[in-house]
Amino acid sequence: MSLAEQIDKSKVPEHVAIIMDGNGRWAKQRGNQRIFGHQNGVNPVREVTEAAVEVGVKYLTLYAFSTENWNRPQSEVDALMELLVNTINGEVPALLKNGIRLQTIGDTNSLPNKVQAKLQDGIKQTSKCKTLTLILALSYGSRFEICEAVNKILTDFKNKKVNEGEITPAIFQSYLQTANFPDPALLIRTSGEERLSNFLLWQLAYAEFLFTPVLWPDFTKEEFFKAIINYQSRERRFGKISEQL
Repeated sequence: MSLAEQIDKSKVPEHVAIIMDGNGRWAKQRGNQRIFGHQNGVNPVREVTEAAVEVGVKYLTLYAFSTENWNRPQSEVDALMELLVNTINGEVPALLKNGIRLQTIGDTNSLPNKVQAKLQDGIKQTSKCKTLTLILALSYGSRFEICEAVNKILTDFKNKKVNEGEITPAIFQSYLQTANFPDPALLIRTSGEERLSNFLLWQLAYAEFLFTPVLWPDFTKEEFFKAIINYQSRERRFGKISEQL
């Protein structure tokens, strides 16, 4: 029985988030520059997206570029931005074919104009797709997102759109960039690192975490299926005890 066949499709996480880590180390192990790893990290994105569609995941968020990544050498940042443009250009036909809607979160206004234009074009072209929503976290930082939400709430308070004492977790969440998406049920981080790195700090409050030593360029469909199978072996209690489930 294949790994895909072992998955109970009635218990697949609705939303999976992935921290795609290890491109640079993968390249260094092969005596190449870091951008070589990023270039070879494109195919796993394709494989994981196809795997998510295959098993019935509805939302897939990929941590593609953090607010802290701007601190990397300029040559690497420039190469990453160019790679992003080329990847979007090349993948839109496949997204349309597979019914995948493209969305983004993050401070996308800080991205180069060329990248912003390609993103908006991809978002527009795939807007009617319904099989899977692929969310790219670009120039994203969760602390920035939370501060931005607080500032929006303060503005609405000043304009009397919200009142003192009315802010609940649900209302606060409605101010986040992910307001239109369910919270991830599963977080996968590749490369062996075991931290969140400022990613979806609010949204991952009740997610299951899976840390794998596999470097991102080596992450395949089979690795994704293994992660789903692992997720399905866990008991998700949300504060209750087993007997209450």
